Formats: sequence, C-alpha cells, structure tokens
Amino acid sequence: QVQLIESGGGLVQAGGSLRLGCAASGRTFKTNAMGWFRQGPGKEREFAASINWSGAVTKYADSVKGRFTISRDNAKNTMYLQMNSLKPEDTAIYYCAGRLSSGTSDSIKEYIYWGQGTQVTVSS
Repeated sequence: QVQLIESGGGLVQAGGSLRLGCAASGRTFKTNAMGWFRQGPGKEREFAASINWSGAVTKYADSVKGRFTISRDNAKNTMYLQMNSLKPEDTAIYYCAGRLSSGTSDSIKEYIYWGQGTQVTVSS
C-alpha cells in the first residue's frame, strides 16, 4: 500500500519559516515527479510547487515563487518544502502528491498519490 505522510506543519508568525517533509512508503518515487498542493479555508485545492524525478527541474506557483523551495532526497524517498517569509494568506492544509510521470506538473489531475495533509497556520 502506497503512503505519503506529511510532517512539519504548525503555527508560525508572519515572516517566519517552516519546513515540510513528505515521506513515501510502499513504493519508490525516485523515477516519479512529486508536488505540493494546498487548500486554504473556503478555497479549492491549488498547486504550490512541483519537482521532477531527479530534483533538477522545479516549478512554482507565482504566489510562492521566491519564498518556497521544493527539494527531494531519493535515497530517503522523501520530499521537502522549505517555506520562508510566510504570509497569513499561506495558511492552508498542505498536501504532498506523486504522479506516475517523471516531469513536473501543476495540474491536480496529473497526481494519483496523495497524503493526508498537514496544517500550516500563519498569524499576522
């Protein structure tokens, strides 16, 4: 059974930082692209960041570009999201996701594996 388990969420003040982790089990994702999505209160789930199989190519939503950094460690079957300069509008449940293809994608429908999510709350 494939599982993606997020960690690292919490409460932080505006301007602060958090690092999210996503640990995969049940299969290796070293040849697959992965991504982070988020769903704020009363909003639909939206794309935040994606990384290709090797980690050499990344893609970001405009809203997080320059503040968030996605990375991965294939030896540990783990992906990360470093979030800096956090804003109250970054408050959301953050989900990690995996797709079968090796390239990045910002489309929710391209991802078939999903974690349960971790809450990030940014206070003003």
